Parts: sequence; structure tokens; C-alpha cells
Amino acid sequence: MDNIALKIREDLKEAMKAKDTLKLNVIRGVLTAFTNELVATNHTPQDILGDDDAIKVIRRIIKQREDAISQYTAAGRSDLADEDTAQMEILKNYVPAQASFEDVKIVAEKIKLEMGDIDKSKMGILIGAVKKEMGDKADGSVVKSVVESLF
Repeated sequence: MDNIALKIREDLKEAMKAKDTLKLNVIRGVLTAFTNELVATNHTPQDILGDDDAIKVIRRIIKQREDAISQYTAAGRSDLADEDTAQMEILKNYVPAQASFEDVKIVAEKIKLEMGDIDKSKMGILIGAVKKEMGDKADGSVVKSVVESLF
């Protein structure tokens, strides 16, 4: 079973059988987000979301969890932050790992070398080139911090 959306539907059944309420709630939220994405892209809710789109949706949910965790932590609500952290760990099982700072740095240095002698004013162009090269393998904030470290 290669498709992520189908795997998540199977995991929903397993979570129901195991009475794992945390995983069940996370998976239901993901499936709802998949349905919303399908409707937003003029598909029927019964269609199956492709892997690339499914990964984008899951990464969007992970990003929302990260934002919520930082807000909960700032507000001193560690109970809510812990819950979102547990949900985020479940979500991360469905997406490929992001490239590390060092991996992005190797690509960024290579592209910077190919572009020739560039100064700080061309940093945005370099960021765009690295994002294009890395695709979904690297988080945008990591790419930005790597490129900034090169200047």
C-alpha cells in the first residue's frame, strides 16, 4: 500500500480497534484536511489525495502544531503544548524526514558557487534557487537561515 492517504485510512481502523483516542483524533483531523484539500482543488471528497498533496497537507498541519506549541509554551500552558507535541509525533510518521541544516548547507554552497560572486543583495535569489533544488525536502525557514549564514 503505497499511497499515504490509503495508509492513513488503514491506520484509522487500527486506532479504532486499539481504542487509541489520541491517534484516532489526529488521523480524523488529517482525513478531514484531506477532504478539504480535495474539495478546494475541485475534486470530490471520495477521491484519493496523491502522495505529494497529502504530504503538503500533513506538513501544513505539523506547522500549525509547531505554532500552537510555541504559543502554549509562551502562555505557560505546558499541558496543551504536550498534547500538541504528542499529536505532532504521530503526524511526522507519515511524511519523509526534512533535510538537516548541514544537508541544506551543502546544496546552498554548491548553488552559490555556481552563481558566481554574489553579494548579500542577491540573497533572495539564492534562497529561491535552494528552495527549488531542495523541493519539499527542506523547510523554508531552514533554507533561509542556511543562506543567511553564508553571507
